[in-house]
Amino acid sequence: MRIPLDYYRILGLPIQATVEQLRQAHRDRTQQFPRREYSEATIVARKQLVDEAYAILSDLEQRQTYDGSFLSKTYGPELEQVSPSSEINLEKVQQEEEKETKLQQTEEILPKVASRRLTRGISSHGSETPVTHEFDPNTPSIEIEDRQFVGALLILQELGEYELILKLTRPYLINNSIAVKDGRFGDPVLVLPDIALTVALANLELGREQWQQGQYESAATALEAGQGLLLRENLFVQIRGEIQADLYKLRPYRIMELVELPEEKALDRRRGLEILQDMLNERGGIDGQGNDQSGLGVEDFLKFVQQLRHYLSMAEQKKLFESEAHRPSAVGTYLAVYTFLAQGFAQKQPALIRKAKFMLMQLGRSQDVNLEKAVCSLLLGQTEEANRSLELSQEHEPLSFIKENSQESPDLLPGLCLYAEHWLTEEVFPHFRDLSDKSASLKDYFADQHVQAYLEALPAEAEATNQWVVVQPRRGHDTEETFYQKETDQSSALDLEKKRISSVGNAATATMASTSTGTSNQLEASSYQSPQETYKSSSIDIQKQGNSLSYSRYSERVREKSRSSLPQLNENMSVGSKELPQSMLEQSPRRTSTRREPVKIGRLILIAVLGLLAIGLIGFVAIKTISWLANALGLGREKPMVQLDRPPLEIPEINQDSLTASGPITEEIARIAIQSWLDTKATALGPNHQTEQLQNILVDPALERWLPTANALKRENSYRKYEHSLDIKSLNMSNTNANQAQVDAQVREKVEFYDNDRLSNSQNDNLLVRYDLVRQDGKWKIRNWNVLQ
Repeated sequence: MRIPLDYYRILGLPIQATVEQLRQAHRDRTQQFPRREYSEATIVARKQLVDEAYAILSDLEQRQTYDGSFLSKTYGPELEQVSPSSEINLEKVQQEEEKETKLQQTEEILPKVASRRLTRGISSHGSETPVTHEFDPNTPSIEIEDRQFVGALLILQELGEYELILKLTRPYLINNSIAVKDGRFGDPVLVLPDIALTVALANLELGREQWQQGQYESAATALEAGQGLLLRENLFVQIRGEIQADLYKLRPYRIMELVELPEEKALDRRRGLEILQDMLNERGGIDGQGNDQSGLGVEDFLKFVQQLRHYLSMAEQKKLFESEAHRPSAVGTYLAVYTFLAQGFAQKQPALIRKAKFMLMQLGRSQDVNLEKAVCSLLLGQTEEANRSLELSQEHEPLSFIKENSQESPDLLPGLCLYAEHWLTEEVFPHFRDLSDKSASLKDYFADQHVQAYLEALPAEAEATNQWVVVQPRRGHDTEETFYQKETDQSSALDLEKKRISSVGNAATATMASTSTGTSNQLEASSYQSPQETYKSSSIDIQKQGNSLSYSRYSERVREKSRSSLPQLNENMSVGSKELPQSMLEQSPRRTSTRREPVKIGRLILIAVLGLLAIGLIGFVAIKTISWLANALGLGREKPMVQLDRPPLEIPEINQDSLTASGPITEEIARIAIQSWLDTKATALGPNHQTEQLQNILVDPALERWLPTANALKRENSYRKYEHSLDIKSLNMSNTNANQAQVDAQVREKVEFYDNDRLSNSQNDNLLVRYDLVRQDGKWKIRNWNVLQ
């Protein structure tokens, strides 16, 4: 049979090679060994071809004969088109070969130009025919024994002729080729695995080349073809693993390439979203710690998701992030809020905005999202709640912008209207494929009849904001449905105020109309940053029980762009009360509170004073009566059995010295360390907020997670009351580090959540917890823990 190879390419030499170069090339080729998975028969066949090439080219007479045939086939047709002479211009041929030599990139001097000529005449139609008829007769070729076919394939693999290998082997890998089974190429038990191995490696390298060229789906197709062949033949597990590893790392590139496609290619885009969902499931969510084998850390994956958002529509993001919010995932919830806000405003569906507000209440337990909540309240016509949220917000730059544009107004509504319109246009809409070229208009939103009808039917605003408790969600109990039901139950008991809602819509419409002239130029001038720039300085350290911290950093980075792109303030942009319509001024919570009738206030004061006097009188009479009865019965002569200056029973103190004991940790030391943490948590998160004690028992990452939570509770005037019981189940010392240990403990925890000294929630859990203990400075401390059940 004939194979599209030539002796010069087998040795990796140009036609001008000297005898010494031939000798050196032969020595190098014979000393090279292919992958160890190849059989001895294939390695021997390869060596036979290398020896044959050296034998012919090292003999002067045989080389001259071969060169004549080689040059006539390689350059004959090209030279005939240039000159009518039938003689070959050897000088020109040598010049061409010298040019090709300069293009060689490997130590074996592989001529790529000749490689392209070899593949020019290969047919793409596979059939059970000799290889001789599958290439152009003008292509240089050599005649080999059938049993040397696998050796020739191995040489082509070494030369990088991956596509040629696939074309040559296709007939022998389809439908259990008879030529392979009848032993034409050698022992089928050895030949078939070697052919499959060569094809799989060719697919692997071809896929990597296409990956580098940015052809990600083509690369995946090649890799999957190689893996499928090995799986079908049940061969070479290690190579299948290499291919699978590349497929895992290729997934983010495939997703990006697929979702960038136009919406007409819905099936391809859907396949990209399915691959993304597989990655999310393997990672355990956007901010999860699972390993999807892609090589992306938490921070890099967040950047990747942020880049994807520009190519996803509102419907696609809603489906994706709403499911992520239910894991639960703080980052997924935050992105779902953006989606509901965008869709609710763009499609004039305030019900979605209300849903976004409920989800913000969940996030508000661990992060300042008051600014976003203020925008939601504004779009729902809840002006008083919007003002309260602004007062709680710590976002200084947006607040400065809002206050600057509300200088002569009794409240912050004018500036908030301006900020909301800018924020939606510049920070929310650009992240959606079908909204990137849209602009937000509060005037059009409030003018919609459906919006007006929905806002008029909304219950009145709740007086209390007790749901804004800074409590870190734990074990997924506080889901979106929980907050939705809580808010619905609270607001359903309030009366409707249709006139108030209606006038708010008119006020916002008029406000935006009055401010649009002075701010449109500045809003258009604000630049939008790319997702890469937005996440350039991201620093997200996720823990399984501390994903609220990752969300906090994530949302802060998202807001950085919002602050940096705010319009510059100037005199023309200030909004005074003279420009506001009367309907908006009447809706001010400050104005409303001062216009109440003084008669009603006087009545309330009078009733309060009379009530206090009555209570005082009744208390005085009761005290006198009790004192008289005590003296009559002789109770005053009895000494108290319990003294107030000391406890009725001696309470043993935790032996802190035990935590500093040298040597291996004992069960008693482990119990003391964990009990110390439980007691410290009760005091740090309790009404006295003794947060400085946390560093005495915790180290990072646990300390990094719980210290911000304790400080947030103190800042929001919230606290918790704990009751614990502890039972040590097992203790395991580290085999490699005497200063590390793992302790499994059964912890019964009862906790009550207080907001402004009012009980807002309670939990009673029985948990099996695995604690990671570490000895620092001679003292055992807790580094981390996982809830096992």
